[in-house]
Order: sequence, then C-alpha cells, then structure tokens
Amino acid sequence: SGRIEEILVEEGEKIEAGEVLALMSSSDRVAILDAARAAGDDQYAQWKETYKPIKLIAPISGTLILKNVVEGQTVGGSTVLFAVSDKLILEATVDESDIGKIKPGQQAGITLDAYPDKLVTGKVFQILDEGATSNNVITYKVKIRPDRVPSFFKSQMTANIKVRISAGRKVILIPFQAVVIGPSGATSVITSIKGGKPAYTDIVTGANEGKFVEVTSGLEDGAPVYYTGRAYRPQQDDASGANPLMPRMNRRGASTGGARSGGVAAPAAAPRGN
Repeated sequence: SGRIEEILVEEGEKIEAGEVLALMSSSDRVAILDAARAAGDDQYAQWKETYKPIKLIAPISGTLILKNVVEGQTVGGSTVLFAVSDKLILEATVDESDIGKIKPGQQAGITLDAYPDKLVTGKVFQILDEGATSNNVITYKVKIRPDRVPSFFKSQMTANIKVRISAGRKVILIPFQAVVIGPSGATSVITSIKGGKPAYTDIVTGANEGKFVEVTSGLEDGAPVYYTGRAYRPQQDDASGANPLMPRMNRRGASTGGARSGGVAAPAAAPRGN
C-alpha cells in the first residue's frame, strides 16, 4: 500500500512490457517525507532523494484499457490500479439445441452494432461445459478469438456472431441488390449491358445472408452481374446445405482483460468483387 505520486500513462495508450506506469510511495516513505517536510526544505530534499518511489511496471504488452487511480491517492494492496489488455475475446451464448453443431476451430463472422458494415473473421476456440438457464432455455457460452483486432474494437461493445458449421459443396454468392425480376417475370440478374440495354439471366436463389444471396443455378462461377451501375464478379464459396451459417447467436460481449465486449453479424467469407 502507499500513495500514488505520479501517473505516466493514459487510457488507450499502447503499453510495452516493462514500461513504468506510475510511481508510488510506500506507507513508510509517505510518513518519513511528511515528517521531513515539517522539518524544512533541506530535510525534505535529503529524505526524498534517499527514499525513492516504487515503480509500477507493466507485466505485459498491450493496450491500457483501465486507469483506476489519480495522483495523490492512497491505495491498498487489493486496489486495481491499471488494466492492460493484450487480446480480445468475444463471448456468445448458444441454445442447447444448437450447441452440438459448434466445435472449436470453426470459422466465425463477427460484426459490431457500431460498425455493421465491417466484417472481421475469427475462430471458435472454447465451449464452456457449464450451462445457464434463463426463461426455461438452457444456453452455453462459446468463446471466439478474432483473427485480427481492428482499432475500432472496444471492450463492452455489442457483437453479432455467425459460425460456419460446415464446409461442403460450392455455392455462388451475389449481392442481394443484384437480384431483379426479369422480363419473363422470373428471378433474374443482369449479366451484360449492350447498347444501353440490359441482358437478363434467370436464376434460382437459395439462402439469404444479409447483403448476399446464394445462387443455386443459372449463373456460372465468375460471370459478372450488374446492379446500380456496378459490375460484380461472383466467386464460389464453401457451404453445406441451404445455409452454411448458424442462426444469429444471442448477443453478448467480447472480453478484454476480463471485461466483455461485442461484435457484428455478417456473412462469413463473402466473395470479393473485382
């Protein structure tokens, strides 16, 4: 225990292992310096030089996500002064009826409510054995580690997570906006524009995953489709069954240094346009 003399870092800063976060005087040093101060400036300067403050060192590299102290504050041995996060983990709850489909190593698509258009991929790495009951529904916690942690990911953010439960047959995904009703009245896409006139191709669609829809027949892999004046060249994506992604999980938070935060829902491995 002791008194915080100086704080050298701010929340949000990148911290290196071994970096000094703050200087703290022990209770003995505080008592000695207070007595020396009453004896005069010379005594105070002498004892201040003799008894150096304690350096509070960062044990790991990461981001400072919590500063729970101010200069001059007296703290005890159980007081949490700082929290440094070196990773971010997302935590979701999955119904008992679906938990058997989830396995460590499966790919996941993550989006944040605050950034719904930014998809981040990750992997399931842990499924907790202890279930929880709420409103007569049993759920289990599933932990997902992002493949990368963008700067906009923050602790306590709300996330939507979709887990790819299998990878089997190949399917084609196109933007939902590209699907139109053609002259024949059938579901179609525009595959070319010549002389200002669009050419329509009839297709059969499958699962709808937000901004993308599966094409089960009528369109070849790599064939361009046009919508809102843009060309999009679809690519095949792995899938199995009508929908390669789990239903949206109940939203929970991702955790950094023990705190929870969240992510966003989006198609996992949506194809890229040219």
